[in-house]
Amino acid sequence: MELQNGQTKHLGVTPPIAVTYPTPREIEVTDSLVQELTAQGTFESEEESKRREVVLGKLDKLVKEFVYNVSREKKKLPEADAKEAGGKIFTFGSYRLGVHGAGTDIDTLCVVPRHVTREDFFDEMYRILKNLSEVNELTCVTDAYVPVIKLRFQDIPIDLIFARLELPKVPDELELRENTLLKNLDETCIRSLNGSRVTDEILRLVPSIPAFRTSLRCIKLWAKRRAIYSNVMGFFGGVAWAMLVARICQLYPNAIAGAIVSRFFRIMHQWKWPQPVLLKPIEDGPLQVRVWNPKIYHGDRFHLMPIITPAYPSMCATHNVTQSTKKIIEREFERAAEIADHVMVGSGKWADLFEKHDFFIRYRYYLQIIVSSDSSERQLKWIRHLISKLESVENLELAHPFVKGFDKIHHCTNDQMATDVMHGIFDSTSVTDKNTELSQNNTDAVTVRVIYTTTFYVGLDISRRDPGTKAPRQLNISWPTQEFIKLVKVWDKYDEKSMGIHIKHVKSSELPPEVFEDGQKRREDSKKRKRVPPEVLEDGQGKREELKKRKHDGLAEKDQNPKKIKSNSPNGI
Repeated sequence: MELQNGQTKHLGVTPPIAVTYPTPREIEVTDSLVQELTAQGTFESEEESKRREVVLGKLDKLVKEFVYNVSREKKKLPEADAKEAGGKIFTFGSYRLGVHGAGTDIDTLCVVPRHVTREDFFDEMYRILKNLSEVNELTCVTDAYVPVIKLRFQDIPIDLIFARLELPKVPDELELRENTLLKNLDETCIRSLNGSRVTDEILRLVPSIPAFRTSLRCIKLWAKRRAIYSNVMGFFGGVAWAMLVARICQLYPNAIAGAIVSRFFRIMHQWKWPQPVLLKPIEDGPLQVRVWNPKIYHGDRFHLMPIITPAYPSMCATHNVTQSTKKIIEREFERAAEIADHVMVGSGKWADLFEKHDFFIRYRYYLQIIVSSDSSERQLKWIRHLISKLESVENLELAHPFVKGFDKIHHCTNDQMATDVMHGIFDSTSVTDKNTELSQNNTDAVTVRVIYTTTFYVGLDISRRDPGTKAPRQLNISWPTQEFIKLVKVWDKYDEKSMGIHIKHVKSSELPPEVFEDGQKRREDSKKRKRVPPEVLEDGQGKREELKKRKHDGLAEKDQNPKKIKSNSPNGI
């Protein structure tokens, strides 16, 4: 686009690196990429796509019905005003970006006028949805960081969040781009609006939406296969990956997907972190809210891989990254860059990029974190603070968290069984599939206590012994694990009576079968390699018997009073 002074307008905070058009080889590589993405099942069927559109149309009508009902019955507005009050849904996330796959949920925002409250939403809107035969698996999560109604509408999973604007009505033509719409809103409404505003801004800031979408599909699939797709575990989430791809599209505005993906990995591998990734200059706005600025805010200086959202108020989407997860992400960038280079010159194939992770065969020792509760909705889902604490342990090179936990439901018929479950001792006869209900005959015969467990794993990369050193290496991880347990137990949602957490170390040979998939085999260590056992863990619950046994087996060091190591983990959760 030519400006009046003859300069070319560009998107982004710097001019493009190159504006050349695709070469025949890049077109060929892009075609093969689309073929591979299709073979990998990243696209949904036309039938499912149409069903999503129908469901969203119905949901929009239900939102208008909800606003009308509240306007008339609770607020006693005149009929004409109630009809004009409106209400509208906005989509965001992967669906709005156009990179969703089959079976994925639709992130949806319900926007209403000022006289409709969040309490109305979780009351009246919930009631409307509950009365529909097309809706099932309906759940309200009112205490989440962003409160949400979860449901399946004609078998399409939907996350529905709420925001109230300081407007008397919400017409169909309303857009959310103007920053002034955020005035006089509470923090929860601002957070709810943020997802839609960020997604729309990303789409406005890419020069070619088709190239962006194909490239992002590739990057998302790669990140999931390599187990580095999880904001809560300290990696990058969907928004962060989208912003990274958008930035490469800005730097090569005329490039197509194959070339963008190749350059994405090469540039990200060489990126000088903590230099932030920005899609546009950070802007001020009308609110007295914090905007990412490391010059002003001390905490922002410690973001290791900052990727900044483009919509006001700008925030760091990657503040959870730790030293360990940073190393892992950089390692994956390097691997992917080499594969992409081979693809571009014809000596490799895209399928190599999507090879699955080797997490459960990569390390000799793992931490197993078992969290338990009497409700699946109350389960602890974050362990990144444990990673930060482990990073200060001597002789531990890296603490690698796996991106998801393994869920189980246990039907315990006595107190001992319940205690065993909370300590990771599972009786196979009590474990059921997540969607399986205990039979009525069993519930009639005995009193059954249902316990939900989620098991997380952290791979431990232990440093090698210095040449010529005969003294055994010490890996004392008892202090950071105990500190993490203390942190969990002061969490405002933690209930000592119904929730539990247990941490222990396991060898690779002790990993349960459930963690291996697609014919993966357990790690086989060379017999010639001398085993270097880690220091025994304490779970903060006084299990001295295990400590004595470990010491007898020679698995713990003789030092009974290990020096405490200062943690670099932030305070609070």
